[in-house]
Amino acid sequence: MQKKKVPNQVRIIGGDWKRTPLPVLEALGLRPTPDRVRETVFNWINHLHDAAWSDTQVLDLFAGSGALGFEAASRGAAKVTMVDANSAVVRQLEANREKLKATNIAIQRGDALATAQSLAGRGARFDLIFLDPPYQQGLLERSLPLCRALLKDGGLVYAEAEAPLALEGWEVVRADKAGMVYYHLLQALPENEA
Repeated sequence: MQKKKVPNQVRIIGGDWKRTPLPVLEALGLRPTPDRVRETVFNWINHLHDAAWSDTQVLDLFAGSGALGFEAASRGAAKVTMVDANSAVVRQLEANREKLKATNIAIQRGDALATAQSLAGRGARFDLIFLDPPYQQGLLERSLPLCRALLKDGGLVYAEAEAPLALEGWEVVRADKAGMVYYHLLQALPENEA
């Protein structure tokens, strides 16, 4: 008897949609942030911001599964902007947004680096930016500098990588490792300290 394959999915761990499973496409370079890591990161963010999500503007720059962005939206973020270049992934994000009736989520199809530059040029600013790009393509190193112009004062960047980060101009507020995943919560240092 052949075992039925369970589709890939992520589970929202907190907020209004807690325990809701969301399907995830199998796509090259797509690695949803594990539940345990998301729980730790959102505990860090809640502690630093007194769990005040209602005015929070969030950018999920390499959205992929949308696990991080949907988690922030579930916790009451005012607006979550998700960006991904893969058309099939964007369609899945849109279907998940529809399933949740998530009016606080905007989804854009496009290159993350070009979108970040465009958003900065339009004066968009965010309280929290998620950076979880595909590994071994140098995308984190190229996108992190763009985040300085996108962050509000006191804003945070969550960065996930396959190795510890060597960072100039950033303070590591919190960092940890789970399996092969290194994850960091960062704040931009003032220009004169960078």
